[in-house]
Amino acid sequence: MSDSRAHGTGSGGTTAVLLAAGAGTRLGLGPKALLTFHGRTLVEVLADVLLAGGCREVVVVLGADAARVRAATDLGRHRVIDNPHWASGMGSSFRAGIAAAAPEDHVLIALVDQPGLTTETVARLLTSHRPGRVTAAAYRDADGKLQRGHPLLLDAGLRTEAAETATGDAGARHFLRANPDLVYLVDCSDLSGGEDLDSADQLHLLDQRRF
Repeated sequence: MSDSRAHGTGSGGTTAVLLAAGAGTRLGLGPKALLTFHGRTLVEVLADVLLAGGCREVVVVLGADAARVRAATDLGRHRVIDNPHWASGMGSSFRAGIAAAAPEDHVLIALVDQPGLTTETVARLLTSHRPGRVTAAAYRDADGKLQRGHPLLLDAGLRTEAAETATGDAGARHFLRANPDLVYLVDCSDLSGGEDLDSADQLHLLDQRRF
């Protein structure tokens, strides 16, 4: 491992990248970004959570029905970009979001289908981050074992390498599997279950909000 990778190269803050480009095909209700969440849209609430949790800036990556999402939301506090290649999978949105972040910043990757995300979770990851590491939120399964989840914070010195491995529906997955020694898990089970909203039987997650 080179010195730059071991110690990180970032001297800036942390940019959050909110991946919100999917069409929500499995759920069947259109883009998850537009799901109603406490009187607003899910993408609006989560972008504000990321900013309030301590991120310097939030980059929202749109894709499916991007024009409709822009028209139906107020994301003026954030930087919104379109990924014209969103249909190729999450990997292209992951790469686009990292490329849009300030070069010196660490990058916090979050998913728009995690309504349980809280400002405390974001703040805990930021304060727990270790230089040269990937700091990931983790949640306990039924057996009490910590399982890696989202958000995850990529050190500035690792973001380029992580982006290069993102293909298809894989964001950081290939990079993390190849570099398990770099991953630092932060237990966030007391703040959220860390569930992704993927099916109709999980819509109850939209009725829960803990900050």
